[in-house]
Amino acid sequence: MRLIAFVLAALVAGGGSAAAQSWKEYSDAAYSFAINFPADPKIETTSYQVADGRSVPARVYSVHQKNGVFQVTVAELANTALNEAAVIAHAIRKLSESGEVKINIPHRVYQVYGRQLSVLGADGSRAMVALFDYKGRFYQIEAETLPGGSDIDMIRFQQSLNFTDGGSNRSPEAIRAIREACGGDVVNPAGPDDPRCPQARH
Repeated sequence: MRLIAFVLAALVAGGGSAAAQSWKEYSDAAYSFAINFPADPKIETTSYQVADGRSVPARVYSVHQKNGVFQVTVAELANTALNEAAVIAHAIRKLSESGEVKINIPHRVYQVYGRQLSVLGADGSRAMVALFDYKGRFYQIEAETLPGGSDIDMIRFQQSLNFTDGGSNRSPEAIRAIREACGGDVVNPAGPDDPRCPQARH
């Protein structure tokens, strides 16, 4: 169970019920992920800016609907010599240019660790974004709903993400350190600043 996502879901502004849609899983074994889209995604080869003035090859999987956008970006980080903190921080800065980051908390999909954000756009749009640096690639999972759209669909999209190769971007020692920093009462925290950790609540 991904408790961090549920914490974020509870904090997302607005409401609305999910539309009756035929959601189905899309998987890409070559890029080690699977996620549920409300329709077959469009796939594009493009570039992604991973640092100021530095762009890398990327693939974008997207579904655009009347009241929302569901998108996965996978950017190649091999040979960039960029560390995870720098890549994630740059992505957050880019997201903050188009809206206000309301929530920025650690996130975990099984043994893959990253960040999850809630972004409020100037036009009233809302977005849930998950960011991961995993095995030489950067993954940005973004669900945006326009005014009148469904927050439930955003949550549904984010919750369906899975990394299909069963790997991790943390060593056993790093995972143990995260757990020890959070305290023994929290099961599998996503980071020392996990909202469930006692020190994060103060």
